[in-house]
Amino acid sequence: MPVDIVTQEDLERFRFRLINDFKQLLQSVVPLHNELDKGYKTADARRILGCCANKLTSLRISRKLRTKKIGGTVYYNKDDIRRLLEDGF
Repeated sequence: MPVDIVTQEDLERFRFRLINDFKQLLQSVVPLHNELDKGYKTADARRILGCCANKLTSLRISRKLRTKKIGGTVYYNKDDIRRLLEDGF
């Protein structure tokens, strides 16, 4: 039975190929961070608009601000906040 000798260089090349394969797999499966980052968290929205939490809730209930709830965190739509600022909120 023939014996193959694996050198440290062989292992290093294998490591780089494995890392690259994982990167390609993750990039194809996991959406880009920018696609996930479509809204402001409550604290950020309050700071940008300069309002209290109750006013933010009121804007959400009156549907002037669209929201998403992901894992218990409310995200406010960036376009809606921009529109409110342009309208002079």
